Amino acid sequence: MATSTIKDVRTEPDQGFPPSLSVPSDVRLTVDADDFGRLSAANPELRLERAADGGLIVMTPASPDGGGRELELGAQLRNWNKATGLGKAFSPSTGFTLPDGSIRAPDASWIRRDRWEALDERERRRFSRITPDFAAEIRSPSDSIADLRAKMADYLAQGVRLGWLIDPQSRTVEVYRPGREPETLTAPKEISGEDVLPGFTLDLAEILDG
Repeated sequence: MATSTIKDVRTEPDQGFPPSLSVPSDVRLTVDADDFGRLSAANPELRLERAADGGLIVMTPASPDGGGRELELGAQLRNWNKATGLGKAFSPSTGFTLPDGSIRAPDASWIRRDRWEALDERERRRFSRITPDFAAEIRSPSDSIADLRAKMADYLAQGVRLGWLIDPQSRTVEVYRPGREPETLTAPKEISGEDVLPGFTLDLAEILDG
């Protein structure tokens, strides 16, 4: 999913303000965690993230091609989880508050059931303060591979146990594990969820080849 610092801030038309505010590219907007939740609720059509320092990030909507790849990944993850009952799978619109204060929304994610059920109901209904056990990103044509690699490294630093960076452009999958260098797989037909997603094998045919 393509990301960039937000360039447009809209206001309610009945407030008498202009409908949008153009922000120069060298200006960075910041927002605290509470206001981020309000901003997200007021703009349900946007997929927003918050950097650790409060910087506001907007993710552009997926193209039909990219959205199809995301759906395929999420569907396979959900089907495996529904069959095993081992945890909770989440869609790309799900935001998590990580230990460094950032709020991130991976293209696909999963949390072990005992960890998820340890959260109270109130915490589950907000940007939950929990790090997914598994997180995956699918590169879109407008994404910087360097930015995505940095994002995957951040996931690991915050406690993610297994990460996949799937790049349909190069037909590669980079596998991220704590304490190890990323492993690059070229044109794999499938990939194992290892001990984090036991028994899960992702069929990559419709994700890498479209």
